[in-house]
Amino acid sequence: MYFDTHTHYTDEAFDADRDEVIKAVHESGVELIMNASSDLKSSLMAVGLAEKYPFIYAAVGWHPHDAKSFTDESESSIRGWSTHPKVLAIGEIGLDYYYDLSERDVQREVFGRQMELARQLSLPVVIHDRDAHADCMEIIKKYPDVRGEFHCYSGSAEMAKEILAMGWYLGFTGAITFKNARKALEVIEICPNDRFLLETDCPYLAPVPHRGERNDSRLLTYMAEKVAEIKGISAEEAADTANRNGRRFFGIA
Repeated sequence: MYFDTHTHYTDEAFDADRDEVIKAVHESGVELIMNASSDLKSSLMAVGLAEKYPFIYAAVGWHPHDAKSFTDESESSIRGWSTHPKVLAIGEIGLDYYYDLSERDVQREVFGRQMELARQLSLPVVIHDRDAHADCMEIIKKYPDVRGEFHCYSGSAEMAKEILAMGWYLGFTGAITFKNARKALEVIEICPNDRFLLETDCPYLAPVPHRGERNDSRLLTYMAEKVAEIKGISAEEAADTANRNGRRFFGIA
């Protein structure tokens, strides 16, 4: 059974058929879904989906793209959501120096504030890191008692070893099926079997042969097959292992 540990079913790409897709995904063998958030609106919607569907959970927080909209009220909102039994993480948070949709100093400040919130609330974090590896590492190291996961991991094998040594997890998306995925495949090879997560990041990053299409959790099978190929295990074992890892990371019995 599959656990898609990073989705965006709150995205407008699903506005026309959200409930139908979620139902079809669950019936296809996707047992659990974690819906990550980007801002106030998506966090509210994520909590709503988690309340509506017993197999969906929520992570709440401000994406680096939306760091410029983060306020003291945003922090209060996260604190309030953290009491909800189906809000299990703060995310996705982090840094994005590729698009720079928020100023870098603002991104770093908001990332740090949300890491501090995670520490106070004893919640794990889901990290977005694009072209900001050094600064992400610098910030997370300031919070050694916070547990976390690098979503859609894109760093080096050397950085992965450092993250794994901290007890953190690595998430892999459909990007591992792309032709330029050599570095990610090297990381999968060294990643212990109890530390990898499978995720779609839907509606984004659909795997080959569906690249460019709207992604959803039914395509998680392609990631499981690629991980299985690298680790020399069956796709079913890869899926089951990632399911157990996700449950452990987010604290789902």
